[in-house]
Amino acid sequence: MALKYQFNRREFAGSLGDLGTILPIAVGMILINGLNPAGLFLSVGLFYIFTGIYYGVTVSVQPMKVIGAYAIVTAASSGQVMAAGILIGIILIILGVTGAIDTIGKYTPKSVIRGVQLSTGTLLMTQGIKLMIGSSKLQGFHNLVEPYLKIQSIGPIPVGIVIGITGGILTLFLLDNKKMPAGLVIVFLGVIIGLSAGTREGFAQLTLGFHLPQWLPFGFPGKGDFLFAMFALVLPQLPMTVGNAVIANADLSRDYFKEDSKKVTYKGLCLTMGLGCIFSFFLGGMPLCHGAGGLAAHYRFGARSAGSNLMIGALFVILVFIAGSGILAVIYLLPMSILGILLVFAGSQLALTIQDIFQKKDLFVVIIILGITLATNLGVGVLVGYGLAYLLKWDKLTI
Repeated sequence: MALKYQFNRREFAGSLGDLGTILPIAVGMILINGLNPAGLFLSVGLFYIFTGIYYGVTVSVQPMKVIGAYAIVTAASSGQVMAAGILIGIILIILGVTGAIDTIGKYTPKSVIRGVQLSTGTLLMTQGIKLMIGSSKLQGFHNLVEPYLKIQSIGPIPVGIVIGITGGILTLFLLDNKKMPAGLVIVFLGVIIGLSAGTREGFAQLTLGFHLPQWLPFGFPGKGDFLFAMFALVLPQLPMTVGNAVIANADLSRDYFKEDSKKVTYKGLCLTMGLGCIFSFFLGGMPLCHGAGGLAAHYRFGARSAGSNLMIGALFVILVFIAGSGILAVIYLLPMSILGILLVFAGSQLALTIQDIFQKKDLFVVIIILGITLATNLGVGVLVGYGLAYLLKWDKLTI
């Protein structure tokens, strides 16, 4: 049994491993959907701390990606995003309390779990590359490769590609280095680049002191907000949440932490995510979840205990209390390409979980889920994967 809490360089490096997922979506939802920066990052920090203490192992905290991506694309209002958060929070609690999630998990084939993990890993790597070449939604919003750097290219080459390739090679050399953990070095390098070549966006408005976020900063959503949120945001998110944030996540946690992850159950994940979404709702933040990709990111960069949760959670909480909504000025110091590096390596770690799939039919299900995910979304991929996996149990069908 490993130590429940470890506090060292590798653990801190691992705690930073999932910033590539959190920050682009969070900043996008603040800029486009008008979410409250202080409330959003405080809810993330407190959720990290709470789930780390409860589960006793490393647990990821992420935005709900379908909700986040669609909300950004459609420029949904803050009220609609808030409505989505409380609705999906209630649904997850119902799934957990009634035990319905255990029934779903019991009848989920291993090939579907691995398909979800491969698809999520591939999506993370794809997003990482987009951040390096400057084609993510957030970069498109600014029409800049690196929105918060003064330098956009080095000769004919976009600066994000230069940083991405250089940082990627450095990460390869340092991945298993205990004295100079890759995640810590890469994030530190990003901060140095931001301080030396950054635009200092938001620094003029930054006031240090003791800031408390506002409770229900946007008021309570209206009936129209709830109607839009249910059909446009919540229902598309649910299959991905059940497949990735619950079933695939619990499976990966058992692989990494063995008996130490006994609290990371389908029911437990539903309940903590539900409570996290509802708490974030009251602070004006984004809907929160756990995710297999986030867990792979933390683990790949060195996290091996709940200490990583406490460190990254405390970092967010302290920054919010000191800077309030000015925390964005600190976030802007990290170049997008640095976040891209973290995503590429996290995604590859998660995608490699398919190494234990040997049967041809199972591998076919995994690949089909990946193909459908890339063509549509993970929710559709999960639903088709379930049907295909059970159909292929019929002996008369061969691949």
